Amino acid sequence: MSNDSVTQAVMERYASAAKNAEQVCTPDGYDMAFLATYIPQSVLDIANGCGVPVGLGTVQPGETVLDVGSGGGIDCFEASRVAGKDGKVIGVDMTDEMLEIARSSADAVATNLGYPQSNVEFRKGKAEKLPVEDHTIDVIISNCVVNLSPDKPQVFREMYRALKVGGRFTISDVVADHAIPNYLLNDRDRWGACLSGAMYTRDYLHTVRETGFVGVHQVGVAPWGIIDGVHFSALTVTGYKIAVDSGTLSNRDRYSGYAMLKGPFKWVTDEQEQTFVRGVWRGVNQRTLDILRLEPFQPWFLFSNDIKAGTMLKDDDPEIVRILPEDKPCVWNGHYATLTSLFDRAEDDDHHQYDAGVPMEICSKTHDVLTHPKYASFFHILNRAQQPVSGEAVTCDPTPTGACC
Repeated sequence: MSNDSVTQAVMERYASAAKNAEQVCTPDGYDMAFLATYIPQSVLDIANGCGVPVGLGTVQPGETVLDVGSGGGIDCFEASRVAGKDGKVIGVDMTDEMLEIARSSADAVATNLGYPQSNVEFRKGKAEKLPVEDHTIDVIISNCVVNLSPDKPQVFREMYRALKVGGRFTISDVVADHAIPNYLLNDRDRWGACLSGAMYTRDYLHTVRETGFVGVHQVGVAPWGIIDGVHFSALTVTGYKIAVDSGTLSNRDRYSGYAMLKGPFKWVTDEQEQTFVRGVWRGVNQRTLDILRLEPFQPWFLFSNDIKAGTMLKDDDPEIVRILPEDKPCVWNGHYATLTSLFDRAEDDDHHQYDAGVPMEICSKTHDVLTHPKYASFFHILNRAQQPVSGEAVTCDPTPTGACC
């Protein structure tokens, strides 16, 4: 299908949904009874999405919020409430029927919230060419929309352009554990159903990071469906736009400080292709320090201004975080783990190496490790087995030369 054909199919699907008061994709986690106290039912009836209320929990009073693919306006109106009367909310959608419902509801929502006037504006436009000025947005939200675009890299470039330095996005979207086959890519109906346009998780994360966003990490994930062996998931991620300094990341002599990985991984390669080894201090430039001091990185790193690069902590130092597998046989149950947060590559203490967005089959022992609270936020774990597994326990040798599972 051509890009124009994809866009037309999506517009027709959501125009029909608006006219018939139907949900194409039913979002989860909304307190509809509460929302009904200030949002008209006509908006609630056409709420669509693949995740919980996306990013709204991070909106601060007075911020400017952009909702990409705002539909009938449910998230815009909730963002209006959270940002307060001094905040500003912009909803962008390409479907006239959705915009009509959203715009006709804005004044009623403002009145119900006790605002002197609405702080929500709805603009017609496409995600690939957002009708907003450069560097004007504090936070971007979007719920199950990027997958509907035929040019996803351009969508992320537009988001990056619109955000202020220091801004962030939180997006929920459908991703897949395989590249989408051609017959699905050309299935008109499944484009509108948020399936054919889903990206392979590896490509999705790579695209976001290539745009310039940093600190990209998973904040939620849930199964979405299976088609012909392709597993779809609703993945919610957050990323940040920070200042780009005049130095280059390849200039390792311009140290601005020192950072050390605490764990739980044995080593990691970050989004700038720098490797950190657990317990070993390394010099970093100012941009890297700014990134590692972002909230999602903070629990896993220590910082210093005057320690010597290469200095090591002992394995039993209380700052070190290690989660070791139990010394027992393991079972293969059909579980696969996908690294979805912060790092491009990483290795655990059982010699498993993970590449961002690429599923790896794991045994029961590794499953126990990766679902530990210290690891869980880094991974999406799914089970591909289509029926109960009856395999026997096996013994593996967790050494560099052994047959480790």
